[in-house]
Amino acid sequence: MSRLSVKRGGLVAVAILGAMGALLLRGGGAATTSTAQQVMLAAMAKGDQWVTTGGTYEEQRFGRQTQINPDTISRLKLAWYADLNSTRGQESTPLVVDGVMYVTTAWNKLVALEAETGRQIWAFDPKLSPAKAAIACCDVISRGAAYYDGMIFAAVIDGRLIGLDARTGKQIWSVQTTDPNQPYSISGAPRAFNGKVIIGNGGADVGVRGYVTAYDAKTGKKLWRFYTIPGNPAKDGDGEVSDRPLRELAQKTWFGRYWDHGGGGTAWDSIVYDPDFNQLYIGVGNGGPWNRKLRSQDKGDNLFLSSIVAVDADTGEYKWHYQETPGESWDFTATQQITLADLTIDGKPRKVLMQAPKNGFFYILDRQTGKLLSAKNYVPVNWASHVDMKTGRPVENPEARYRDGKSFISMPGSAGGHNWFPMSYNPGTGLVYIPAQEIPFLYKDDAKFVYRPALMNYGVDLTATAVPNDPAGQKAANAALKGYLLAWDPVRQKEVWRVDHPTTWNGGVLSTAGNLVFQGTRQGSFQAFDARNGRKLWSFPAQTGLQAGPVSYEIKGRQYIAIVAGDGGGANALPDFDGGYSQPDGRVLVFALDGKAALPPFTPARAPLALTKEKWPSDVVANGSRLFANVCSMCHGAGGYSKGVLPDLRRSGALPDRATWKAIVHDGALADSGMKSFAPWMSVDDVESIRAYVQSQAQAAARNGQQ
Repeated sequence: MSRLSVKRGGLVAVAILGAMGALLLRGGGAATTSTAQQVMLAAMAKGDQWVTTGGTYEEQRFGRQTQINPDTISRLKLAWYADLNSTRGQESTPLVVDGVMYVTTAWNKLVALEAETGRQIWAFDPKLSPAKAAIACCDVISRGAAYYDGMIFAAVIDGRLIGLDARTGKQIWSVQTTDPNQPYSISGAPRAFNGKVIIGNGGADVGVRGYVTAYDAKTGKKLWRFYTIPGNPAKDGDGEVSDRPLRELAQKTWFGRYWDHGGGGTAWDSIVYDPDFNQLYIGVGNGGPWNRKLRSQDKGDNLFLSSIVAVDADTGEYKWHYQETPGESWDFTATQQITLADLTIDGKPRKVLMQAPKNGFFYILDRQTGKLLSAKNYVPVNWASHVDMKTGRPVENPEARYRDGKSFISMPGSAGGHNWFPMSYNPGTGLVYIPAQEIPFLYKDDAKFVYRPALMNYGVDLTATAVPNDPAGQKAANAALKGYLLAWDPVRQKEVWRVDHPTTWNGGVLSTAGNLVFQGTRQGSFQAFDARNGRKLWSFPAQTGLQAGPVSYEIKGRQYIAIVAGDGGGANALPDFDGGYSQPDGRVLVFALDGKAALPPFTPARAPLALTKEKWPSDVVANGSRLFANVCSMCHGAGGYSKGVLPDLRRSGALPDRATWKAIVHDGALADSGMKSFAPWMSVDDVESIRAYVQSQAQAAARNGQQ
């Protein structure tokens, strides 16, 4: 691999490559693969653009600009905005390459905008079938695109990976990366380097087996594939580069007929390239179903679930792994952001990777060898007491596996101490800034579990986690949930400061050389803090929840801060006791000193509760409660308490009428809008029992004074 001699995190690049960078980033077609890679590194070293999802290959999400700082932040105003024409979830990190911003949006559309003005240059629509919305666990979202050598690469929920001309938006190639007959989905951003594009997939909860694939950036030709868990041993491998490590390391850690339910292990977000060692780090997800009892006879570590796996970036050959949660049984993914850095640990310089995954421990690994260097909890943890540094394994609480009909309230729960929202590392302060949260979860074995292909198959009784309907219970539930911006010292493994937020599920983080930290909140406030002490310095009312990671870039000597605004995604599953309000379309918001733009006014509205005087037997309502929790709540909100991005069913015009409700839920009358037919999994009586439950929730809301 040809590589610049660039100081990591770097400030300087070879001068001649810096000079030719702008020309080659335009993709004039003259750049060879090795030159294109050098140009990428030179652009990252210069730091005025945002050419990959984490800013650089290290994925530190750190902006080098200093023009916006604590002394000038009061002048930070909206410079421009661009509407994205959808109220669905927006989670994209923009790319900024040679003055052009590339943004993926809900429904996997892609737009190119002038990064200085917001003027649209081109737009691309992959024509995602609305019916595919049902296979995505967490809304029709995309977390971003990848850039390399004049091309933009974007993934589609239905499994396609598409290569486009960055100048024109014209499609150059498209490949189907998944079996379209299985419920795979893609929400994560591809990674591109050295002439390759890498993509993973999602769907562990709906019955698939995870893998990562490398494609040729110019042609879309498949180069290699690495499966993250073994398949049916009777098939003697997949004919892929992962066969040997799966056979020699992973197979003996799995039991029973795990392949019947997919097994999980999807790599749906963090996949990081390391130029120092020419390695790729794969963050592997949870098991499917969650409950190891249903997946693997309650035995075995189930490699490589909840692991970081290092492979050769050119060939995909296995190099090492570290498993964070052996025998994963809590939806504790290791897919959260992996960040690379140079740290001094115990007096020695180390090239490390850092991760704050769902399970609540902050891990630092030597990225050349995979050796565990430290692991301390960054949020309260009760499923394990600590990580044993000799074995590298968590010391589990014996009650945590919710066996023998017992339940366990875990902290963190399935939402994690940190979810997909990007964190940031600032080499200047030496701190990692984490969108942390405390959301407990009640795990209970689902005694009535029946595997349903293409639907959520948690293996956990979600009805055990009751959503309170009384104001006092709702107040107590809200008080038990915490969200905060956490400044964490990775060397000393301790909290330095925190800023509490009114809600959980707050957005991604950007830190800058100007000693600022930017983060959006679910309540719709884009905020800036002093990176050294957490003092709040600035805020902007965005009119909608902010989830995505912000970016920083510079054009003509002017620094810009950009973020994609829009609620939705996994937030749809969280109960919002005062929700149901309409949402504005998602937007790109771009700020600069002395900006002159302003958002148009927006007044949230919501439909009235769709009340009837109907009553149903308690067993019918109970059946509806169970079905709603396990099938409907991921989109329409736990207990029916919807945020409003997707319909609040308590306020649906279909709710009072049995025939209309059946036509939608059972017969698929709204399939073209993403609401598929559930007839393969539910009887007409089941569908009516869900209506009974939702109506009972509407009546409860009315008793509490809601309109």
